[in-house]
Amino acid sequence: MTLTIYHNTRCRKSREALQYLEDNGFSFDIVKYIEQSFDKNTLGEVLKKINKKPSEILRKKEVLWKKEYASKDLTEDQILQLLVEQPKLIERPIIISSDKGVLARPIENLMEFLNKA
Repeated sequence: MTLTIYHNTRCRKSREALQYLEDNGFSFDIVKYIEQSFDKNTLGEVLKKINKKPSEILRKKEVLWKKEYASKDLTEDQILQLLVEQPKLIERPIIISSDKGVLARPIENLMEFLNKA
């Protein structure tokens, strides 16, 4: 099984998931989504695979969210567009296989996902 990890190098939880995959011999591709931004369709497909709505992967504790957007009444589609424009607001890491995926925070979510795969 080949996996893709949507990874933020500055995030400790994302680095932990990457290390877990390496330590357990999984084959994976890394997408540094802060540098290689999502487009709306790709992020939408990832959300389907992890069975989450845009609002469910939104980092609501981020200063940017609190200052700029928290007071606005945004639709899921508007949040999706916001995540494309402001990728640091995406909760991470996200790991997908061909047709399924997981928001791997906490790491136990990743372990459970890999055990079922």
